[in-house]
Amino acid sequence: MDLPAKLAILADAAKYDASCSSSAAPSRSSRGKDGLGATQAMGVCHSFTPDGRCISLLKILLTNFCIYDCQYCINRRSSDVPRARLSAVELARLTIDFYRRNYIEGLFLSSGIIRSPDHTMEQLVEVARSLREDHHFRGYIHLKTIPDADPRLIEAAGRHADRLSVNIELPTETGIRRLAPDKKVRTIRQAMGTIRGKIEEGAAERCAPRFSPAGQSTQMIVGADDTDDKAILDTAEDLYGRYKLKRVYYSAFSPIPNSPAGMPAAPSPRIREHRLYQADFLVRGYGFSVAELLPGHGNLAIDIDPKLAWALAHREHFPVDLNRAEPWLVARVPGIGLLNAQRIVDLRRQRAIRWDDLVRMRAAMKKLRNFVVTADHHPRRDAQSSDALRRALAPAQQLSLWPELANG
Repeated sequence: MDLPAKLAILADAAKYDASCSSSAAPSRSSRGKDGLGATQAMGVCHSFTPDGRCISLLKILLTNFCIYDCQYCINRRSSDVPRARLSAVELARLTIDFYRRNYIEGLFLSSGIIRSPDHTMEQLVEVARSLREDHHFRGYIHLKTIPDADPRLIEAAGRHADRLSVNIELPTETGIRRLAPDKKVRTIRQAMGTIRGKIEEGAAERCAPRFSPAGQSTQMIVGADDTDDKAILDTAEDLYGRYKLKRVYYSAFSPIPNSPAGMPAAPSPRIREHRLYQADFLVRGYGFSVAELLPGHGNLAIDIDPKLAWALAHREHFPVDLNRAEPWLVARVPGIGLLNAQRIVDLRRQRAIRWDDLVRMRAAMKKLRNFVVTADHHPRRDAQSSDALRRALAPAQQLSLWPELANG
């Protein structure tokens, strides 16, 4: 098989890993040629560096051969798909060639499991080592870590990669046992713990070599089993707390050709994935807890975003006086994001906040109208019921990937 044919197969096979890129893309259907991650661009995707820059990455698998039989994965060993494999030398040269042609600024590299976790991890590390030491490549490298691999190999990966990720794949141990019987929650979490420990060691010792300076991330598949959003977000909150992850990515399940019996026949709604991203952002950026967003078991509302849903369920906090309220409460107002909350706090030190100030900040005026008090705007708390507000505001919700920093 020639290199372009290998590249087409392995770049297409990498499209199911969301943990380096936005999910705001076309249909996720795996059937046909028009699905997410079409290979016309030969596996080039976009990601964001820790300083916020958008960069282009070569997103590819070392191989899509795999000894595991995860039921949700198109590359499982029982799947009838074209297979290909690149050597570490081929992949390093390919990355450098793409970089010199100005196609990419970095590499996202994952792999199916071949021979053993240790053998696979050795190959991934060799690609990164060769890029750094043989080719003096200084671009961004994101490596997918094989959880069952020797911790020494994970340590070696972190010395060369900017970011590591360990995919937990499913939010519950029951789901992993049923759908990914070759994987173990214990080893996944051990790998995350190893990465966290090495990152903290590097931060504590000034002369220590840098280790995965962009942190670590993971991915969870949404809708492959009947796990609800509360359990998904509880797992994410736990991972953030225990392992200091930079991001948890959510990937809506898409049926794959010749799916095993018992797997869902229909794709998980992308709006559900979108709401999970919004809720995740509220937990990471706004100080919400999962228990606040979902007090009981169940799923997030589909018709409105989680921040608005929380505000409608807690009308006792509203309307918020923007000239007096604590900054954390200002940021929880629907239609006011983190940036505008800070602008409001800064401005009110100089003078009273007025309605036109919010207009100039380009806040979401329709959404926040009933939730704020300004010097010249005083809505009644009972002016409109929560049900009526929900009906009025639901059609206005925009399906961006996550709440805007300024207009959350």
